[in-house]
Amino acid sequence: MVAASAMPIPLFAGNRLAGPETSVKALYKTLSEKQRQAICFDWNYQDPKLGLLRSRISGNWSITDASVNSDFYSNQQQGIIRDIFTGLISPDWLAKVDQQLDDDCGGFGHEQSIAIFGKPGDGDFEFVIAGRHLTLRCDGNSAEHVAFGGPIFYGHDPHGDFNESKDHPGNVYWEQALVANRVYQSLDKDQRAQARIAKAPPENRVGFQDDAKQISGVSVADLNPEQQKGVQDLLGSLIEPFRKSDQDEVTQCVNTQGGLEQFKMSYFVNKDIGNDRVWDVWRLEGPSFVWHFRGAPHVHVWVNVADSSTVKLNS
Repeated sequence: MVAASAMPIPLFAGNRLAGPETSVKALYKTLSEKQRQAICFDWNYQDPKLGLLRSRISGNWSITDASVNSDFYSNQQQGIIRDIFTGLISPDWLAKVDQQLDDDCGGFGHEQSIAIFGKPGDGDFEFVIAGRHLTLRCDGNSAEHVAFGGPIFYGHDPHGDFNESKDHPGNVYWEQALVANRVYQSLDKDQRAQARIAKAPPENRVGFQDDAKQISGVSVADLNPEQQKGVQDLLGSLIEPFRKSDQDEVTQCVNTQGGLEQFKMSYFVNKDIGNDRVWDVWRLEGPSFVWHFRGAPHVHVWVNVADSSTVKLNS
């Protein structure tokens, strides 16, 4: 790994550029040949071990060797990378995501690395930033059929002890689980029985089911209008941290699948911290939509959204 620079990354680089995609193009133009060899790849580059690298997803990983705040990047480049990152996050959530990065990584840039696939400004391209508890993408709609440019990941371990209490104090993403639990509380006895699943699947098993009938949980189509509104509120809570264009992409993908009526909600009994029936691990899943929230022992969230179930996950 490249040694970290003592120079802090500016919160914003000078003049804001017109969106993350424009910032990616600007960053690419500043890269030296050495930098391009290290972080730039062909659009369909296949890593010998990891497969199609631009769609790789994991909870804690480096997509390239140099951390963002290392002296591998100039101060100007670090500022542009920060601009790209902030452009991918809703302004209302930026402070929360920065708190997550402070808690988990010592701040933005310390454990994040980046890669660029394709050539920005000339055909398909995608920017990926990856590190502990956060993988985000910026593609300008180059990656067909998928929201967010591909699968994403976010999480939080605010106390660094890998063992949160049932109330998850300080976890910036726990509020999403509270919305999901309000959906559960709105269910009647029979619906709750359908929604409760004895054992959670592996958290990174977020590929799409070939047969939608294999999706577990209670069907949203069988809920009454008030309960369905609760699920709609949950979807709004899940996409709220991200930029508006990504929110719109998710909504479009959901609608292409036939709407939330094609989805199911499931809550996993074996991962209930404190056995208090405030569910720590749950999933909203549709034909080509998986949002898996793992809140035990701390929060990991795996997201895979597309407009077709034929899209394959590379994990």
